[in-house]
Amino acid sequence: MTESSSGFTVEIDQNMYLPAGVGRVDAIITVQAPDAPVAAPPADGLEIIILDCSTSMSGDRISAARRAAAEAIAQVREGVAFAVIAGTATAEQVYPASGTATASGPTRAEAAAKVMRLRANGATAIGTWLTLAGQIADRHGGGLRHAILLTDGQNVEPAPAFRSALDAVVSRFTCDCRGVGTDWRVDELRAIASALLGTVDIVADPAHLAADFRAIMGAAMAKTMADLALRLWTPRTAHVKFVKQVAPTIEDLTARRTESGNLRGDYPLGSWGAESRDYHVCVELVPGVVGEPAAAAARVSVVRGDEVLGKGDVLAQWTDDTALSTRISRGVAHYTGQAELAAVIQEGVAAQERGDVRTATARLGRAVELAERTGNAATARLLAEVVDVDRATGTIRLRAEASKAARMTLDSRSTVTVRVRGGG
Repeated sequence: MTESSSGFTVEIDQNMYLPAGVGRVDAIITVQAPDAPVAAPPADGLEIIILDCSTSMSGDRISAARRAAAEAIAQVREGVAFAVIAGTATAEQVYPASGTATASGPTRAEAAAKVMRLRANGATAIGTWLTLAGQIADRHGGGLRHAILLTDGQNVEPAPAFRSALDAVVSRFTCDCRGVGTDWRVDELRAIASALLGTVDIVADPAHLAADFRAIMGAAMAKTMADLALRLWTPRTAHVKFVKQVAPTIEDLTARRTESGNLRGDYPLGSWGAESRDYHVCVELVPGVVGEPAAAAARVSVVRGDEVLGKGDVLAQWTDDTALSTRISRGVAHYTGQAELAAVIQEGVAAQERGDVRTATARLGRAVELAERTGNAATARLLAEVVDVDRATGTIRLRAEASKAARMTLDSRSTVTVRVRGGG
């Protein structure tokens, strides 16, 4: 089922037929944004560049970070607000001295000059960096608010302090995180990217930072709409089991629900450009009567505030026809496999890091199977850097010569998915 409003389309992929006594409904929701902007222009946005300037960034890394920041600044469009933060044990706003600057030839040049004078010295307290970024975002007000965060090390703050700082900036800006080298922790940056609806990735070689920052800022400049949400209405007897983004990456949104009215809840979707994303919605409800007409198990809307941009219905109908009730939605089956793939990769890499070879081999072996079954060729290639597969016997062996960078790349990109092959 597909409905459109304001140029958005919402497509529902499901099997609505349920056997008697079963109350679980699964559906894949594909949201397609329009090609033309329907919101305020990007000039209403804010970009914040957060650079780790701790002692471990000395040498090639700080040099590469300076060049990368200059590249990112050059990509900020005319009229867009921006700021630069240097992070150590504290957070220092290096450009402008306070508030934000408006991108122009002179301000971009001034900012780049400031960045090129940054030096590495101090510790890594990421929570303080996020706090300052939140303050800058708050002073800017509404619109598109995005940050790039770069680090090469592990956070020294106590876990509760870091978590408190992170929780305090949720919904105030989105953030793409990058780790340079191999001394940082994927789980730390993934926690930030997850909470702030961004991405996480490794840049193992500092020489590649500039190109990566250029690409991140280019993608940010293509965003035209901020603060979208997926709104779900469900019947009084129903319960939303989970809501997960499943493409282009996996992100569990279930715990981020905010109530938005009678029997309605909103799940944040972050900032959008002309793009398409998929979501897996699972609803549990009291089973109905066999033979009654289909009813709405959930009503799905894409909203910005109170404006409805697109909508569709997830349906349920009970039947005693097993030919109908046993059909499997390709989308649901595909993304269930993709979610398991991400989980077993993370479990396998974690097991290998702690020296549990048996568990690592089993989990990464399962990952190889799932990557092949779901057609995730990119993940299969990353797995091949970490494990060897004997095709004759099916035996999986951890590659002793696999680099730490290879394992961290596999881990950080584990949530990147592929769409259902052949559509639908």
